[in-house]
Amino acid sequence: MKLIQELIQIDPHSDLPVYIQITNGFIRGIRNGQLRKGLKLPGSREVAGLLHVNRMTMVAAYDELQAQGWIEMVSRKGSFVKNILPVMSPGKIIKEQEVFTLPDDSAFPFSREKIVPYPLSDFPDTGKLVFNDGFPDPRLVPAEALIKAMRSLSRLGSYKKYLMYGGTQGTPALRKILADYLRDSRGLPITPDNILITRGAQMGIYLASNVLIEPGDQVIVGEPNYFGANLTFQQLGADINRVPVDEEGLDIDAIEQLCKIKKIRLVYVIPHHHNPTTVTLTPERRVRLLELSFKYRFAIIEDDYDYDFHYASKPMMPMASLDRHGNVIYIGTLTKTLAPAIRFGFVVAPKHFIQTTTRLRKTVDTQGDALMENALAELYKDGTISRHIKKSVKLYKERRDHFCKLLESEIGKHISFKIPDGGMSVWVRFLHADVKQIAQKAFKKGVVMNNGSDYDTPERSFNSARLGFASLNFEEQKQAVSILKQCLES
Repeated sequence: MKLIQELIQIDPHSDLPVYIQITNGFIRGIRNGQLRKGLKLPGSREVAGLLHVNRMTMVAAYDELQAQGWIEMVSRKGSFVKNILPVMSPGKIIKEQEVFTLPDDSAFPFSREKIVPYPLSDFPDTGKLVFNDGFPDPRLVPAEALIKAMRSLSRLGSYKKYLMYGGTQGTPALRKILADYLRDSRGLPITPDNILITRGAQMGIYLASNVLIEPGDQVIVGEPNYFGANLTFQQLGADINRVPVDEEGLDIDAIEQLCKIKKIRLVYVIPHHHNPTTVTLTPERRVRLLELSFKYRFAIIEDDYDYDFHYASKPMMPMASLDRHGNVIYIGTLTKTLAPAIRFGFVVAPKHFIQTTTRLRKTVDTQGDALMENALAELYKDGTISRHIKKSVKLYKERRDHFCKLLESEIGKHISFKIPDGGMSVWVRFLHADVKQIAQKAFKKGVVMNNGSDYDTPERSFNSARLGFASLNFEEQKQAVSILKQCLES
């Protein structure tokens, strides 16, 4: 009985039901050999008194142990540890048995090299200032309006069907209102059939690329380029061809030269606020790229991840609005509009391409979040998202101006940068210091920043980093730049 008291520790604050805690304690004892095979266990009333729990709780624990195959209950004789257990016999008992955890390596073979190492991320440490890659300030999210819309929809009897499986392409309500919105705001000549809803732009890039690319296919990207897209193309087995990015965007002459010697399958382009350099592709280059795509029959993935955030003037219409041949796959997201945690993006393309991509999406993600999608449709319909964008653009422009003035006045002699026309980050080149070392020093002092390695290529190191300003208020910007200054001058 004393052994049972030692084996079973009940935590009253645990989310785990008490009878399950008792069950797990018995199982640990049996697996470790402390409760031997064939051992007769005390009665449920006796153990309940010993553990100071209700007898029915103990009965439930014994029933669970029997259901899982650890004990057997014999009429008029009692409960016994089974001789044939659902796991292998335990090893030798040691006085202080370590808690079992899974081994680092599996017993079965698999290739770790099969998956391209993608930088994993976690939530930022509490108390640290973060220069992210260019994300919105989550403190501005119209969360109450979103929650209210979700609550209202969930009460409707007609909405219950959306709690079942269905809608892999996205809910009809959201695709309809999004098609109207994209026609009016971006000139896209589309219907709901041309839209696939995704969990962010990255998912859209992956799905569209997976439909397009076979191993060995030739893909063109900028140098530097958004590392998430590069890793996706690499994972799919594409041969990546890099062309320079200058003040006017992708070098279209270099693309044309590649088209003359290689069969290009795909060109990936970020026309607004190129990631990472923030430059905008000029109208002349956009038209030329469209002409080349028709001539050489390659697809264009147009990643327009933050179209709405332009500060100098109205943003140019997407290339997809000029496409008359069906060469452009247009990808957008609300993640940059609302918050990274709201995983909502979309792919716009010819109907049959969307149908094929939707079938692929179903193999990895049966459907999206219908409740969230229809709630977002309501926020589009009542103008909440438009008002939020208008408010955010004004605030982020102020934060951009303040941040760039700080960079110039406090650390201008150590860096080189261009004030971006839009977006939520500044592409900063470090002139004399190694950005990787600066990132390490800054972290120790309370600032998290990218060390720039994600944008380097085997042939070139840019010694630059994207410093996101939108999610930091004026005081936070001042503190973060002050720490950067200390790191650069130490």
